[in-house]
Amino acid sequence: AWCPLSPAGAQTTQLLVEPSWTPAVLWDRVTLTCQGSGTAGATTWYKDGQRWWQQGPDHFIVTKSGTYTCDRPGTEMSPPVSILDDWLVLQMPVRVQLEGDTVTLRCRV
Repeated sequence: AWCPLSPAGAQTTQLLVEPSWTPAVLWDRVTLTCQGSGTAGATTWYKDGQRWWQQGPDHFIVTKSGTYTCDRPGTEMSPPVSILDDWLVLQMPVRVQLEGDTVTLRCRV
């Protein structure tokens, strides 16, 4: 198993987005999944910088736009993910892009 480490040695929590396009948009029925160590049901979710759901599930379907992060016991907070409610977006796949790669873009209304 791959466990990224922070400089202090604590495990970093990862926040996965499905479907995996960025920026994520509310009308795509986005599912967020918090991955990290700790027990099931011990996920704390934050929305727009405020604690929003303590002892929540490890995944849920987003119903409101905003910036989400999560953490689990013994891990650091995940990087933030923004879910937009815009009517027009230019999206690209969520994955590392290297110079010379072919990138598929989606213009969506």
